[in-house]
Amino acid sequence: MTSNSPEYIQALSRVVTRENLITHMSNMNTAVKKYGRDQIADERYAHDPDVVVFPNSTEQVQDVLRIADRYGVPVTPRGAGTGLSGGAVPVSGGIVLSLERMNRILQIDPSNLTATVEPGVVTRDLDTELKPYGLFFAGYPMSEEICTIGGNVAENAGGGRAVKYGVTGTYVLGLDAVLPDGRAMSLGGKRLKDVTGYDLMKRIIGSEGTLAVITKIHLRLLPRPHASETMLALFNSTRTAISAIPEAIRSSGVNPASVEFMDSTCARSACSLTGDELPIGESGAVLLFEVDGTDRTTVHSELRKLAAVLEGLGARIERERSAEDNERFWNIRKKVPWALKRMGSDQSLEDISLPIAALAPMMERLAEIAVQYGIHIPSFGHAADGNLHCNPIRPESMTQETWRSILPEALADIYNAAKTLGGTISGEHGIGHKRKRYVRQVLDPVALDIMRSIKRTIDPKGILNPGKIFPD
Repeated sequence: MTSNSPEYIQALSRVVTRENLITHMSNMNTAVKKYGRDQIADERYAHDPDVVVFPNSTEQVQDVLRIADRYGVPVTPRGAGTGLSGGAVPVSGGIVLSLERMNRILQIDPSNLTATVEPGVVTRDLDTELKPYGLFFAGYPMSEEICTIGGNVAENAGGGRAVKYGVTGTYVLGLDAVLPDGRAMSLGGKRLKDVTGYDLMKRIIGSEGTLAVITKIHLRLLPRPHASETMLALFNSTRTAISAIPEAIRSSGVNPASVEFMDSTCARSACSLTGDELPIGESGAVLLFEVDGTDRTTVHSELRKLAAVLEGLGARIERERSAEDNERFWNIRKKVPWALKRMGSDQSLEDISLPIAALAPMMERLAEIAVQYGIHIPSFGHAADGNLHCNPIRPESMTQETWRSILPEALADIYNAAKTLGGTISGEHGIGHKRKRYVRQVLDPVALDIMRSIKRTIDPKGILNPGKIFPD
């Protein structure tokens, strides 16, 4: 560490080893830049930190936060940096506190159906370790191959199977966390029930790293399904497809593990990317259904019940005929975001959440907004839980200057439409820096005031993940 390093960086160098600290003043400048970005392509949300610290214990997290508290330096907690809201990106330099090296699975406890992990454990890695026990963590998002458990908890992330299994927070039984002033606390444990005092754990889950830094998590596990089957349902129109979802579930009596939605643009773009020759034809929308369970015969029977109802509602069914088809169908859905990137470099992946019955009118409103602003808005998402990823994209004929001027207005119209239909602006990606200007549109003003009061009480100096969630 050079003699002209800021005093707080010199203090940090005394609590973590040299290989666990990088700065602009080191020869690791390129590495620092990585921690000033997440998965948002728009560079306007990028901002380099002054220093990146990699703690390997709760005690080191405490030391870092005590130093930050002493010097009044902002701290941005970070998991894998796979977010889509700017939540793990600093807005004013300072310290990025990367939890990626706190990546140990501390315990798998079959007797209590729990796992205890550090925040940097990659979600898929945990799943791999759980397979021999016949268990799984059900609250995983679609990015399980790259996201970390700590980030999932901080966002209360969901995914393609949330309609049956719920979101990350559903499975958090306990956690250890460090407050902005360096105090550590333990909440919950391995028990399923606990109504002793206020549920502080629920305040930390989904708080996007603005209230505390999570350092250990106790997760509830479920028996791993031994069988699953998928099918695609192709509809002539988006309205028909979306209207079919609750009717198919109600009439068949089947609770699917997944119901994913792709409009025609998304489905065709994904098939073009994967080289799949799915007979989309003139279909206006595609639904992916998955049913899982412990018995293959039962799963097959339930999928057939769903298919029969869907066919009666006008769907053309593409059934899974092999394990390869299962992988193929899911690959089409998972490639949608990557396929849409080929439509243009300037776009904004959104995350609105609505009552299921509001999805069809929302899609119609999106079509109107697209025409109004002269942009593309292809949409996909987790249809059975109402989580719609609409994706405004700048057409080639539009200048970047025009795009940057109209995008905030287009997003405001999208969010207002969602609010009018009983929805909100984020179902799983979080608010972060990207959406904070729109929070007043959807949150009750009294609720927002209470949230600010909680933040001020826990973080009076405002050092922990500043510039996130709350509008300026």
